[in-house]
Amino acid sequence: MAEQPASPERQGALKAVAGILPARVPPFALGGLPLAERFRDLRNWLAVSLVLEAERRRPFLWLPVAMGLGILLYFAADREPALWAPLVGFTIAAGLAVMLRERPVIAAFCIAIAATFAGFAAGVWRTADIAAPMLERPRIGKVSGFVESVEARDAGARLVLLVTDMAGLPTEGRPKRVRVNIRSGTVAPGDHITATARLLPPPGPARAGGYDFGRDAFFRGLGAVGSISGNIALSPPPQARPWRLALDVEIDKARNALTQRIAAVGGGQGGAVAAALVTGKRGLITEATNNDLRAAGIYHIVSISGLHMVLAAGTIFWLVRALLVASQTLALNWPVKKIAAVTAMFGATAYCIFSGGDVATERSLIMTLVMLGAILVDRAALSMRNLALAAIIVLLREPDALLGPSFQMSFGAVAALIAFAERWDRRDQSKPPSALPWPLHAFWTASLGILVTTVLATAATAPFGAFHFQTFNPFGLLGNAMALPFVSLCVMPAAVFGVLAYPFGLDRPAWALMGFASDIVLKAAHWVATIDHSTVTVVAFGPAVLLCFSASLLWLTLWTTGLRWLAVLPLIFGVAFAAKPERPAILIERDGSGIAVRGSDGRLAIAGKPSRFVVQQWLASDGDSRPPDDASLRTGVICDSRACVTRTADGRSVSYARDRIAIIEDCRRADLVVTNLPWSAPCEAKLVDRMALSRGGATSLYRTAGGWRSHSSEMGAGDRPWSRHKPAPPAQPATVQIQTPPARAADSDVDAL
Repeated sequence: MAEQPASPERQGALKAVAGILPARVPPFALGGLPLAERFRDLRNWLAVSLVLEAERRRPFLWLPVAMGLGILLYFAADREPALWAPLVGFTIAAGLAVMLRERPVIAAFCIAIAATFAGFAAGVWRTADIAAPMLERPRIGKVSGFVESVEARDAGARLVLLVTDMAGLPTEGRPKRVRVNIRSGTVAPGDHITATARLLPPPGPARAGGYDFGRDAFFRGLGAVGSISGNIALSPPPQARPWRLALDVEIDKARNALTQRIAAVGGGQGGAVAAALVTGKRGLITEATNNDLRAAGIYHIVSISGLHMVLAAGTIFWLVRALLVASQTLALNWPVKKIAAVTAMFGATAYCIFSGGDVATERSLIMTLVMLGAILVDRAALSMRNLALAAIIVLLREPDALLGPSFQMSFGAVAALIAFAERWDRRDQSKPPSALPWPLHAFWTASLGILVTTVLATAATAPFGAFHFQTFNPFGLLGNAMALPFVSLCVMPAAVFGVLAYPFGLDRPAWALMGFASDIVLKAAHWVATIDHSTVTVVAFGPAVLLCFSASLLWLTLWTTGLRWLAVLPLIFGVAFAAKPERPAILIERDGSGIAVRGSDGRLAIAGKPSRFVVQQWLASDGDSRPPDDASLRTGVICDSRACVTRTADGRSVSYARDRIAIIEDCRRADLVVTNLPWSAPCEAKLVDRMALSRGGATSLYRTAGGWRSHSSEMGAGDRPWSRHKPAPPAQPATVQIQTPPARAADSDVDAL
């Protein structure tokens, strides 16, 4: 560090950085001079490291991190904030940064505060811009609307309707869009239909602390989900189709036609996967195929994201550049590289629009456009600054994306790969190259590249996958090593040529090649999936652990000096907390249709009839790999026509009551009674009834020395546009701490869980 050139700028920056660190050893420090010298060395090391990072312009990379912090603060609010507040904060912080620009450290701090306010304001603006009514309770009735999109599935299809009328609901309380499944019938995008539908509010988390599907539906513009029963009738529209809907309809028709073409030519599941890679329509892929892809760690290939966008844009870039340089005149007189970059930008944009413009696809497009734009200004396409710019654009446009696995995993993987590339470029170049002959050397380099990138991407995304899906695929390295060469060298180039040849009717060979290569990928995925422990279920951990892992990844990838090794500190905390998760004693479904109780063997037992999806979520969060229909899930549960009774690990009796007589009986002899019926009469036991669940949502109970501690999915949700409940008046708080009284008295129905 002492060998760095002592320029005046460096000396000034060093003094500025050193000025924020203690100049003297704290008076409580022991050890005398040696300790003082160590402290001085540490202080100088930190100061010089920060100066070097500033000279390398690395603090800029922390702007999207500060914006992300503001977005998290926005979603943590218990009511919808006002827009003016973060705008005022941003203005003040930005003004101070300009005024104090002569003091770089303080100015940088003000810029970070301004970025935090910008992220907060982006969240407020996004919510206000997309806000639309959401269904408050289940309804069955007539629904009319324009068909925005149709996705064929194994049995029937899934429709998105732009609602024009809904029986029993006024215009101001009517959802703007609903998503419904149909079992039969022929419906085309753009049709205006009327049918009887069973609609439900977008569901909340399946467990307390789980992923909020209702919030995700809100930001997708969906106000209800459900299914259509009976006949679907074409009806005259009350108004002309909006121009945006007309455009979306034509695109969706073209997507459906191309999907059927690719699936038919490709054949089987290989054709279905090939179609999904081009059009984004994944409905033809069976659940068995999805499970194989997940177990092999390559499910990302069927979700159009960064990999596909880069491969498609890269193929177009290479093709255009190769055609232009074939002419010596063009190569010498035209900016061939920039022309190829512009063409690739248009091609990537068209790919995004045609594939449906999914959220993950749009984020990948932004990242790709930023990197191709860097070529136009003669900058390196793959750099951490470009990634930071892409993250800033995405967060300003879709701040809600920060909470989803797609954003976290894609940006985490790319950050790790770019950080490795930066280190690799600064390696010692004096070592001789490999002595292997040309074919073996090229094969070794390609294999090593796939191995290293897969390991880095897997390590960077593993914490996010474990948090959101509670799974880890230890053989993902093997699956990616076997699949990605076919995807990169065969599938995606064939897709580009197939799309170009499609209007001429000469696309069959391309789709046949895609189907053949996809079949090989699926066979490899199935083989990996059959290996024992190809999918490992891990116990769910909380957001605090994820923040530790995220901080460790950011610290390691965004710094370039020895500061990056301090990333081990949050990593240690994250691993320590994740290794000892707190498991609930009882899980209760959000509508009270079933419960899961932890028995004496430490595993969950099911009472009632919770949905298969909810049971899957419960088992996954508990690190339990049993399927939802496993007979052992009913072990230790005794049921009759009125109730089910079981015991917790510490011997407490739990009753799941189905009727009022069972509630009366079990209130006298059980320690806890759960029912999906409303109950207001006294109960000697702890009682969780339907009214409590309607306010609290999915609930988890933990045993404490004094009784029960509850955590519900709606706890702290407050009055937000995507909330599924209205907060209670101040005199009747929505949540209370459940405590067991000295004697079982009729003092506590647990209606506030």
